[in-house]
Amino acid sequence: MKKRIVVALGHKALGTTLPEQKKAVKRSAEVLADIVEEGYQLAVCHSNAPQVGMIHTAMNEFGKKHPDYTEAPMSVCSAMSQGYIGYDLQNAVQTALLKKGIYKGACTVLTQVTVDPYDEAFYHPIKVIGRYMTAEEADAEEKKGNYCIEEAGKGFRRIVAAPKPKDIVEIQAIRALLDADQVVIAAGGGGIPVLKQGMELKGASAIIEKDYASGRLAEMVDADILLILTKDENLWLNYETEKARALHEVTVEEVKKLIADNEFPKASKLPKVQAAVDFIEEKKGSGRKAIITDLAHALDALAGKTGTIITE
Repeated sequence: MKKRIVVALGHKALGTTLPEQKKAVKRSAEVLADIVEEGYQLAVCHSNAPQVGMIHTAMNEFGKKHPDYTEAPMSVCSAMSQGYIGYDLQNAVQTALLKKGIYKGACTVLTQVTVDPYDEAFYHPIKVIGRYMTAEEADAEEKKGNYCIEEAGKGFRRIVAAPKPKDIVEIQAIRALLDADQVVIAAGGGGIPVLKQGMELKGASAIIEKDYASGRLAEMVDADILLILTKDENLWLNYETEKARALHEVTVEEVKKLIADNEFPKASKLPKVQAAVDFIEEKKGSGRKAIITDLAHALDALAGKTGTIITE
């Protein structure tokens, strides 16, 4: 049986502007095709921070200047970013596979992810999005129930919550595609955050951390490996100091101790290592592992030659 892997692509693997994204996803797709060629069933999760911010700004500016149109909520912007990134990524992956003589599909699943309405994150929003606003505009946003923060000398910006993912609504479709040995792009940007209200789903004003969503996706498709691609070849302790030390092979217990000692920056590295720990501990004794490295060293890290490899 083929091993199953979930790959989480970071911002550098996607670029920011439209031309940057086209170029970046081509390189990323080549690496993803290499992973498929190694015999893995592949699901891909990706970042969307610059893209969703661009979409949110554009839609709200349009709504502001055209009274007949409403502003777009975060859930809708997230859906748009999934489609926009998925379009480029699935086409690039399909081309890279064909060049290798691999005839299989690559498709994007527009993915909704449920969150807990009582998640503490809703009381402490941290994700900054959108354009700079005046004090008057920020005040108007807060009267709508939104949160804003001031950046000295620049103006005000909206901030939204980053709740933990609970369930993936389209998981059965994702599993079916993986079982059919198709490449699946899912839970892009952490997924579209939704709240369950009876039999319906309602979009939440939030952004789900992509690393937590990729870990949840890996758990729910019963992946063997969670591969998180970031900007560094390894995780480091005491980064950019004389005591700097790269982490290579570490156990979950060792990582949990480092987390307790606040060794990982909360806004960048902590979600990655916590997602790795949760993924492995969700099914103890299964031989699962998580790898954190950069795009250039993805294959070497899968072979155990580099990267930070976390095991039980």
